[in-house]
Amino acid sequence: MRRIALFVLAAVTAAAAEKSPFTFEAMMKIKRLSEPHLSPDGSKVAFTVGAVDMEKNAQDRQIWIAPMDGGNPRQLTRDGRNTRPRFSPDGKSIAFISTRGGSPQIWVMAADGMNAKQVTRFATGADGHLWTTDGKMLVFTSEVYPECNADNACNAKKLEAEEKSKVKARIYTSLLYRHWTEWRGKRVKHLMAIPAEGGEVRDLTPGAQFDVPPFSLGGPDNYAVSPDSAEVCYSTNLDPDQATSTNAELFTIPIAGGEAKKISTSPGADSSPQYSPDGKWLAWRMQTRPGYESDRWRLVVMDRATSQISILTENIDRHVTGFAWHPYSRRIAFLTEDRGHQHAQLIPVTGGATRSLTQGSSHVDDLQFTAGGRTIVYTEVSGSSPTEIYKAASGSAPVALTRLNDELLAAHDLRKLEEFTVASPDGAQVHSFMLKPPGFDSSRKYPLLFLVHGGPQGAWGESFSYRWNHQVFASAGFVVVMPNPRGSTGYGTKFTDEINADWGGKVYDDLISVADYVSKLPYVDANRMAAAGGSYGGYMVNWMLGHTDKFKAYVSHAGVYDLRSMGGETEELWFSTWEFKGFPWQTPELHEKWSPSTYAANFKTPTLVIHGELDFRVPYGQGLQLFTALQAQKVPSKLLIYPDEGHWILKPQNSRLWYQTFLDWVTEWTTRKE
Repeated sequence: MRRIALFVLAAVTAAAAEKSPFTFEAMMKIKRLSEPHLSPDGSKVAFTVGAVDMEKNAQDRQIWIAPMDGGNPRQLTRDGRNTRPRFSPDGKSIAFISTRGGSPQIWVMAADGMNAKQVTRFATGADGHLWTTDGKMLVFTSEVYPECNADNACNAKKLEAEEKSKVKARIYTSLLYRHWTEWRGKRVKHLMAIPAEGGEVRDLTPGAQFDVPPFSLGGPDNYAVSPDSAEVCYSTNLDPDQATSTNAELFTIPIAGGEAKKISTSPGADSSPQYSPDGKWLAWRMQTRPGYESDRWRLVVMDRATSQISILTENIDRHVTGFAWHPYSRRIAFLTEDRGHQHAQLIPVTGGATRSLTQGSSHVDDLQFTAGGRTIVYTEVSGSSPTEIYKAASGSAPVALTRLNDELLAAHDLRKLEEFTVASPDGAQVHSFMLKPPGFDSSRKYPLLFLVHGGPQGAWGESFSYRWNHQVFASAGFVVVMPNPRGSTGYGTKFTDEINADWGGKVYDDLISVADYVSKLPYVDANRMAAAGGSYGGYMVNWMLGHTDKFKAYVSHAGVYDLRSMGGETEELWFSTWEFKGFPWQTPELHEKWSPSTYAANFKTPTLVIHGELDFRVPYGQGLQLFTALQAQKVPSKLLIYPDEGHWILKPQNSRLWYQTFLDWVTEWTTRKE
């Protein structure tokens, strides 16, 4: 028996050795699934697949379809870039957004991909379409000139004049004049409606001076159509000072036209409305603290007959990241993030005990029910595998509907994330993830890469990032550690809030505690540790520069360096004024205390600084100031600046340079002999 066991072990080891390391080039070959939409009869699911074209320096995206009863998925579209497939209520057609005509417009094709026809020909384009339940209309969004509304000729004329003008200067009289990567123009996002067969466009929010819906970094739609096709519920923020307010409110408006009616009451954000299938209820996600973008998202329902609002998840100390109505309208499935994982629970619409719908160590999203409510469809991702689509019937094991990346993944050595917990000095339990390199040998000592997440109200977890891919880092020979210190989400409101006005305090103690723990592991070389982070993670790298010499090298991507100048350069002022209890001139002590620039005289560690010139969230002057301080003090340093990128590096060839420069830097300084 021992000989057989040794033979099996040797065979497994040999098979693993035959696999290639998971490099950047391998990552760029992954098919990126998103936007699943289940057909009304539950027989198939449409979705989009992104494919990177390195030569074109872009990501193509096409619509695919997969049968629910098994079988190979197949591609439906090929011309242009095609996104957001949405089945018609009768299941015979799919509406989608396509650029095949030159600009993004709504098209409709048969459910088998045939006979595609263009529906909108709007000068300012179309996006975010929804079918009305009767299948007669499509509701969508477009950025129009407020004085034009749905007048296509008026919008076209103003667009042309703006493009031909020799003067490109901008004039502003209010804040939030730029956002993320774009300067604010003269156009505003409005909700529109058009007959499904095409025809005259109607503006549902005519004259609106603020975006409907407001800017979002993802998550459920911020508008929905009622089951009787009579009204639309949408979110918008009408506060005059858009830069300091998070108070998005919900309104309803008749599709036939009429006055908007405000229905929400929270001083925080209200978003993601969804009508129950029977039309009796309206559910949405709500925050209660104004100005705090990371306040806990609660799931609320309103009885439409009485306008009474109930909070269903008040006693669940986790963010509700999404939800879906059960087809019988008596229950709601909702998603919560917990300790680096995301799963679904089911709760009665009247409140009460919850029941788990999904389990395991992965991250699920995009939850939908089949018509009978006995089967759910969802996407699943983990730290070792990208997004695929699954179905799960009640009492049965999940079944994969897509396996588009199986062959690629099988050829590469991807490792599963490991988890561990360390106590901080004040007793807080700090949960972390670890990834070991391919061919890991516990008798060897490896360099360590210590990653600090952004947010700061964010978290590392079972995900597969293309911007900070831990598998690529591990394949370069590092043990990768990803801690979730104070400020991280998924560990309760108190844990998240403890970073407010304390950016370099308890969270720093947490991180150092984790670093001390992993440095003592028998397979980690404590003399070859590097740390890296982006956004708040970049801030923490800048903070550690002035406070510890544990690391041999740093990478600071889009990091906050000087809180005083950051307070006057950034655009989402609700964020900085919440985190530091006011503007720099109102709380100078806090801005001075927690600014990495205050401790620049202590900088000694070699640092790579990366920034995008289109980053308005953390303006690139922050990176320039950091690099200046390093160079002026003769600290080994390198500056990588992208003139065509913002907070995130998204273009494929720019991403290649990012990974190459990043890995070259941390490898050089963790292998250099003293």
